[in-house]
Amino acid sequence: MIQLTVGKRDIEADVKTDDKPDLNVPDKIIGELVKIFKLLSDETRLRILFYLTRTPELHVRALCELLDQSQPAVSHHLALLRLEKLIESRRDGKHNFYHLVPERFEQLLDLVFGDVPSDQRRVRFESYVLAYSPAT
Repeated sequence: MIQLTVGKRDIEADVKTDDKPDLNVPDKIIGELVKIFKLLSDETRLRILFYLTRTPELHVRALCELLDQSQPAVSHHLALLRLEKLIESRRDGKHNFYHLVPERFEQLLDLVFGDVPSDQRRVRFESYVLAYSPAT
């Protein structure tokens, strides 16, 4: 049953909800995604992740050179990414090397597509389609 106000009249109508998809998204999922998207909205952090997709790991100094930023600035961005478990570090003597955590990205995709039937796990952006199909 839905209630609409048209002009000064209230109208009640029975609506079949069986045919409509459930569009509700749990607040926990929205909160998690907002946190991640805010983190990724920074150009430097996005570049760091982009660079780490291209190589197994990178030393902090190499990231400083690629980003043309100071070591404290880069370390700050790395710490934020590490807190969200998007990257991990490996210490070798005095040097820290960073790499992606693929499982974390899988978890994020599962958050987005988890409740969607497997044959519908895609989003269309005009002529592009983003599809998610977990490897088996």
